[in-house]
Formats: sequence, structure tokens, C-alpha cells
Amino acid sequence: MERNAPAAAPRFETVDLLRGLSILAVVLLHCWIRFAGNGIRVGTGLSRWWRHLLLQNGGNGVTVFFAISGFLITLTSLRRFVGLEHMRPGLFYRIRFARIAPLLLLTLAVLSLLHWGSLHSAAFEAWHVKKTVGLPRALLSALTFHLNWLEAETGYLPANWDVMWSLSVEEMFYLFFPLVCVAFLGMRSPVRRAGWALLFSLAGALLVLGPWARSVWITTEIGQEKSYLGGMNAIAMGCLAALWCNRRSRSGRVSRAPLYAVEAVGWALIAWIATWPPWHWLRSAGQFLAKHDLDDTVLPLGVCMVMVASVLRGTRGGGLLTAPVRWFGRHSYEVYLSHEFVVIVGVTAFLRWHGTHPGLWALVLTALTAPLGWAIARWFSEPMNRRSRGARPLGRGISGRLVTDGV
Repeated sequence: MERNAPAAAPRFETVDLLRGLSILAVVLLHCWIRFAGNGIRVGTGLSRWWRHLLLQNGGNGVTVFFAISGFLITLTSLRRFVGLEHMRPGLFYRIRFARIAPLLLLTLAVLSLLHWGSLHSAAFEAWHVKKTVGLPRALLSALTFHLNWLEAETGYLPANWDVMWSLSVEEMFYLFFPLVCVAFLGMRSPVRRAGWALLFSLAGALLVLGPWARSVWITTEIGQEKSYLGGMNAIAMGCLAALWCNRRSRSGRVSRAPLYAVEAVGWALIAWIATWPPWHWLRSAGQFLAKHDLDDTVLPLGVCMVMVASVLRGTRGGGLLTAPVRWFGRHSYEVYLSHEFVVIVGVTAFLRWHGTHPGLWALVLTALTAPLGWAIARWFSEPMNRRSRGARPLGRGISGRLVTDGV
């Protein structure tokens, strides 16, 4: 087991669907921002409702990623270690490093070269920040997972750097996750129940502190958007959902009929937060949630309901209609870290060639992130992942990859 660390669960296609929708939302938002920064409005022919749904849900997409991450990593850990009480931090860190580190280091190397080449898309001097941020400081923040804190102090970093803020939140959570499991649950059976109580209390505290950090404690807009507690709120919810899902699955008493209702309510909550419907009573409720930053709690709740119900039902999660979206979900990490290269180059080409129809151009750029993400996964991140974990090389293709993380 120490030498070979295979994945602990097959792919869940409904989860891939959620991830695919999320990464597409992130890419479309960044296209919209990049065009808007150059004075070009995207989606002018759409109603305000559709424009918000299609182009302005990237932040919600990241929140969905957090919930999925907590769910998958907890569920795979439960199965890999036969319970969190048997967690082995060394193996957990090695598997996490194998998935995250290779592509992160490659991205940082490319950005460093671009910075030294003084290309404006990566050079800090081309961006308005409150304080001077040099390359060494940015590299340190990315490698020690506090880039979100750095941006809260200095302002947004260049786009290719900015996307790494969510990794800071996730990896700081997973730095402590196995240690907390060992500290609270790695004890003799009579005392373990108290450890579980402590674990649930800590998760509950994160659920409460998330909205408070986003609306009260932190006063700056960037700080609220990218705070540790704000993101860990959704991750903790995913962890609790995985624990409940695992317990129900092991009990063998799973009734499929109520699960359909649970999944339907989950999708309804996701749709509500993504669209903010125009009906008065829903709009008033939405405004209340937004005022207290509870929308980022309702959204992961809906995501967790969908994941739990679909996993317990053993659903396949869709057919040909959703296959392209699920493909993006399977390659979400590679697309997430690489898509800004495509967006920046594409918008620059649009401006230079005096292009028309920016909305169509944004869709084309979104599609072009797919071959880049696939190439990175096929020839770099997946081979490095398996090599670092001590697994055997893959055969042809990677479409059948197992779930190894929550990214």
C-alpha cells in the first residue's frame, strides 16, 4: 500500500457534471472580465437574467469546486484507509502532492519565464496593485498556499496567478485534515466517540464561521471573496456529506425513492443561486441570503444533496447530451490552471484583428481551453500523478481515470 496508492473509488459521473458546469462558468466569467476590461461588452443581445446565468457565475463555480473537493477527498479517504480513524497522513500527503504539485510547479515555471520576458499578461508591473509584489513574493505565496491572503493585502494579481487563490484555501484545509483525523479519532474505541464529537463540532464551527467571515469579520471585498474561512465553509460541508453518505451506504438501508426528491431539491437550490429568479418572493429571499453571505452556504448544500443522492443511487449521471460537460469536469484542474493563457491570447487577437461578435468569440475561446487541458492531462499531469503515487503507467487514453482527488 505504501508503494502503490490506487484510487479508492470509481468516477461519479454526476459529480463530473457538476465540475464541468463549474469550470465552464469560471472560463466564461474570465472571458467576460477580459473583454470588459478592454471596453467590450459580451452578451449584449441577452437578457440580464441570461447574461448573469451564462457569464457571471464563475464565483459560484469555485464554491461548487470546494464542496466537491471536500466530498470526494473525504469519501475516498474513508474507503482507502477503511475509516478516517485509520488515516495515514504520510500517504494522504503523498497522494495529494502527486495530483496538485506537478501541474502547479509547471504553471509557476511558465509564469516565471513570462514575467522575466516582461509579457504584460504575467508581469506584475503591468497591473495596479496597492503594494509592489515581486516574483519571489508571488512564488512564495503560491507554494505556501497563502496567495489569497496576499491578494487581500495587495490587490488582484495578474489573471494567471489569480486563479491559484482557491488552491491556497483547499490545500491549507488538507494540510490539517489528516492531522485532525489522527488527533481526534486515532484513539482507543471507548474514547473515539468523543473524538467524533470534536470532529463534527469543528466542522460545524466552519459552517458557522464561513458566512460570518464573508460578511462581518473581513471588510475588504477581495478578502471576503477569498478568505480561508469563506471557502472552508463549503469544503467542510462536503466532508460532512461524505461521512453521512458513507454511513448510509454501509448500513445497506438505502431507499431510492426519497433520494430522487433529495437530488431534485439539490438541483433546485443550485439553480436558485445561479439565476436569482425574478419572482418577488424568491428575489427577497435571495437578497436576504446575499446580505448575510448565506448564498455561499445554500449553494454547497444543494451540491452536497445532489452528490449524496446520486452516489447512493448509483446513477450514471447522464448520456451523450452531458458528455462534453462531463469531459470538462474530468479535466477541470488542468483547464482551471491553463485556461487564462487561452483567454488572454484570444482576447488580444480579437483586439488586434478588430474582431466582431465577442459573445461568439468567448464561446470559441471556451472550447479552445479543452484541447490544451487535454494535452496537459494526457502528457503531463496524469503521468506525473501516477508516477508520484507509485502506480503503473496508464494504457491508451485517460478517459477511464479513477477519482483520486476533489479538484
